[in-house]
Amino acid sequence: MPGTNPRGTYQVIAQALRERIVAGVYEGGLPSEAAIGQEFSVARTTVRRALRALEEAGDVKAVAGVGRTVAGGVDVAPYERIVNDLLEQIRSGALPVGAQLPSEAQLAGQYGVARGTVRRAVRELETSGHVEARHGVGRFVSSPS
Repeated sequence: MPGTNPRGTYQVIAQALRERIVAGVYEGGLPSEAAIGQEFSVARTTVRRALRALEEAGDVKAVAGVGRTVAGGVDVAPYERIVNDLLEQIRSGALPVGAQLPSEAQLAGQYGVARGTVRRAVRELETSGHVEARHGVGRFVSSPS
């Protein structure tokens, strides 16, 4: 950021981001640190200071697996979104007892996430007793106990 005081650069960036948050520009979440750094032509450490200032002020929050979101915005981790969606399908009967779940690869493509994220979601469903794994065959909806 040419022409700004280097000591206050992170504050200038924080204020610019805050104004965009208020305007509703970042409803889906903030851009990456790299993108912000590139936009303002500053180092990533400067961006991190600006984001930390926003977090301390309560304007944004960091959510594991999601990134930084506007405080009070949607902050459901991707694996939780998958768990909630599959549970809704099980409860509505779209995935009846005994039905095989789509493969990890299919779910990863459907939700636009990594297979590890799908594994975590399915593991949550297995732990809660909604789904059972059959080695070498797949995962199936369990009968309620």
